[in-house]
Order: sequence, then C-alpha cells, then structure tokens
Amino acid sequence: MRGLISHAHCVLFDFDGPVCQLFAVRSAASVAERLRELTDELAVSALLTPELRTSPDPHRVLRGIARQRPAPEVVSRLEAALTREEVRAAGSAAPTPYAATLIAALATRGRQVAIATNNSPLAAVRYLERLRLSGYVGGRVHGRTADLSLLKPHPDSVLRALGSTGTLPARAVMIGDSLADHAAADAAGVPFLGYALDDAGEDAFRAAGAEHVVRSLQWVLAALGQ
Repeated sequence: MRGLISHAHCVLFDFDGPVCQLFAVRSAASVAERLRELTDELAVSALLTPELRTSPDPHRVLRGIARQRPAPEVVSRLEAALTREEVRAAGSAAPTPYAATLIAALATRGRQVAIATNNSPLAAVRYLERLRLSGYVGGRVHGRTADLSLLKPHPDSVLRALGSTGTLPARAVMIGDSLADHAAADAAGVPFLGYALDDAGEDAFRAAGAEHVVRSLQWVLAALGQ
C-alpha cells in the first residue's frame, strides 16, 4: 500500500464512511422513511416497490423511484428533501478516525485531495467547513447532480474529481467504503483502496477484486509516513 499512496498525485475520498459517519445522530433509515412519507404527500406512493418500502438506504429509495421515470418534479422534490436531511446531518456527523489528519497530511505533502460522493455536495462542504478542512480540499467537492443515473457505480463523480485536479487516472487513488465506490474507480481507471469496518466488508472487497483494503485510515497515514 505504501507504493500506492506514494505514487499518487491525487487522493479521492468518498464522503460518508471514509471522511465521516454522516447519519451519526439521525439514522439513514429514518431519512429513508421520510422519503417514503413524502411519496404519500406527493400522491406517488405507488412507485414504492416492496423492496423500496423497507429499504433503510435513502439513496436506494431515491434512485429506485427515479428509475421508474415519474414526473421530473417528483424526483426533484425527493432529491431536495434528501439534500436537506444530508446538510442537516453534516452538522452532527461523526468524524471517521484519522480522516481529518490524513486529509491534512496529504495536502501538506503536496497531494491534491478531492471528494467524489453520492451525497449532496452541499453536505460535504458544510462538514468540511465545520471541521476546518475546506482549505485542504480547495473546493474540489463532486457530489450528486440532478441526473441520478450518474450516481456511483457510474464513474461521473470520480471523473469530475480527476478533471478538477488535472490528474491522470493512474496517478490518483480512490478511498471508498462500498462496492459502488470500487466499481466507479475501476470504470474510471483509478486505483482503489477499500475502507472496511469488518470481515464481511473486507471479504466483499476482496471478492470484487480489490487488492488493497484497510480497516483503519491509521494505516494509510503510516504508509504516508505520518
């Protein structure tokens, strides 16, 4: 892993997981339930499949509804509601251990740092400002757009992050905690470092072909020489 980090000119972070635990206070499941309630208010609850009616993942609920191509204003209202919840959650998000130190260390050692996330960029910006990390990222925050088909595993946010740093894919590293992060990085040609919290997460990354996986960002700091 030391070679992976030392070779990189740019390090891309997924946001919720590698940088912070966004829904540390209000759970993601409660936000997913709020989106389901909004479908009732908008009289489109028929769009909720059996899986979407029970999913604890608000992104899955939003994307699942969007794939059914309802009226654009329906998707817009749901996405705006999720954005409000994410921005609110950024005010109480729990920092991932060693993440802030790693971001600062990378930047001060000449690496560019960027965020590539399925979350609202407004939430990531609020969190970075709260932790006084904005200066290390320099505005390179690339999150959810109005086109929900471009969410990871689509490489769109990763490609935008590369473009903002002027970095070739082979000279970057993506740190992510999901198989969607891995797939997006792979599609963009960016080396990947998996962040797994447990055996199941690490096994899933290995099965997907991830060569580098860590349980703590402490090991990335060590590889950097911090």
